[in-house]
Amino acid sequence: MRSFLAFLMVLLGLATLGAYLSFFVVQQNQQALLLAVGKPIGIIDQPGLHWKIPLYQTVEYFDKRILDLESKPQEITASDQKRLVVDAFARYRITDPLKFFQAIQNETGVRRTLGPIMDSAMRRVLGGATFQELVRDKREDLMKRIAKQVNEEGKALGLEVVDVRIKRADLPPQNSKSVFDRMRAERQREAADWRAQGTGEANRIRATADREATVIKADATRKSDLLRGDGEAERNRVFADAYGKDVDFFRFYRNMQAYEAGIKPGTKMLLSPDSDFMRYLTSATGAPRPK
Repeated sequence: MRSFLAFLMVLLGLATLGAYLSFFVVQQNQQALLLAVGKPIGIIDQPGLHWKIPLYQTVEYFDKRILDLESKPQEITASDQKRLVVDAFARYRITDPLKFFQAIQNETGVRRTLGPIMDSAMRRVLGGATFQELVRDKREDLMKRIAKQVNEEGKALGLEVVDVRIKRADLPPQNSKSVFDRMRAERQREAADWRAQGTGEANRIRATADREATVIKADATRKSDLLRGDGEAERNRVFADAYGKDVDFFRFYRNMQAYEAGIKPGTKMLLSPDSDFMRYLTSATGAPRPK
């Protein structure tokens, strides 16, 4: 019984191992190529559980999704003799696993096989376009032409190039520096022109303002002189009227003003005691002192 049970366990283990080696799963985003001793015998593009002959048959898996291929930056001379450094990438998918396996073996070899085809197509197409067409005018059309040429050669590899795009198209560093220097010189010239125009306009405005200020000051001076003259005339008239009404009071008032203007702290005066200037200091009425 023990020997029989051991035999059953070994048989069950071998059956389990055989089932494990016989069945394989293809995912939703995969397609598979069934090989018999390294030779392709069938393509499996339906997801699910499938079986094979263990040890005799093997399976290679390929991605169904759209994949990216980065191109190395390369220098291209446009039709107008302008040199450009172009950095692009392509999106592709595997349409024929059998051709793909026979030409490339696996996805890691795409860069080695499809990369030169893409670089060659870029040089042919972009070399026949001008700098302006590449940068602005016909960029979309150029990308479609590159994708078409790559597709024509990629069919033999079991690939379909969905799209080709340029990430960057710049001038070489030495050309970029010369262009930058030229742009900077142009901007400096424009700035100098604007600065000169601004200085001229400022001088014009300043001259106009100075002229208007001179006119305004002259007019104000004339008006102030007229007002001052009118004021002095009115003052003299008032003084004359006041003198006519009370001669003694006016004489007294004028003498008080003279004292205020003439006698200041530290003032020294040498006068005769009977001087007419001192009469209000010697007499309350201002009458001359008797001789």
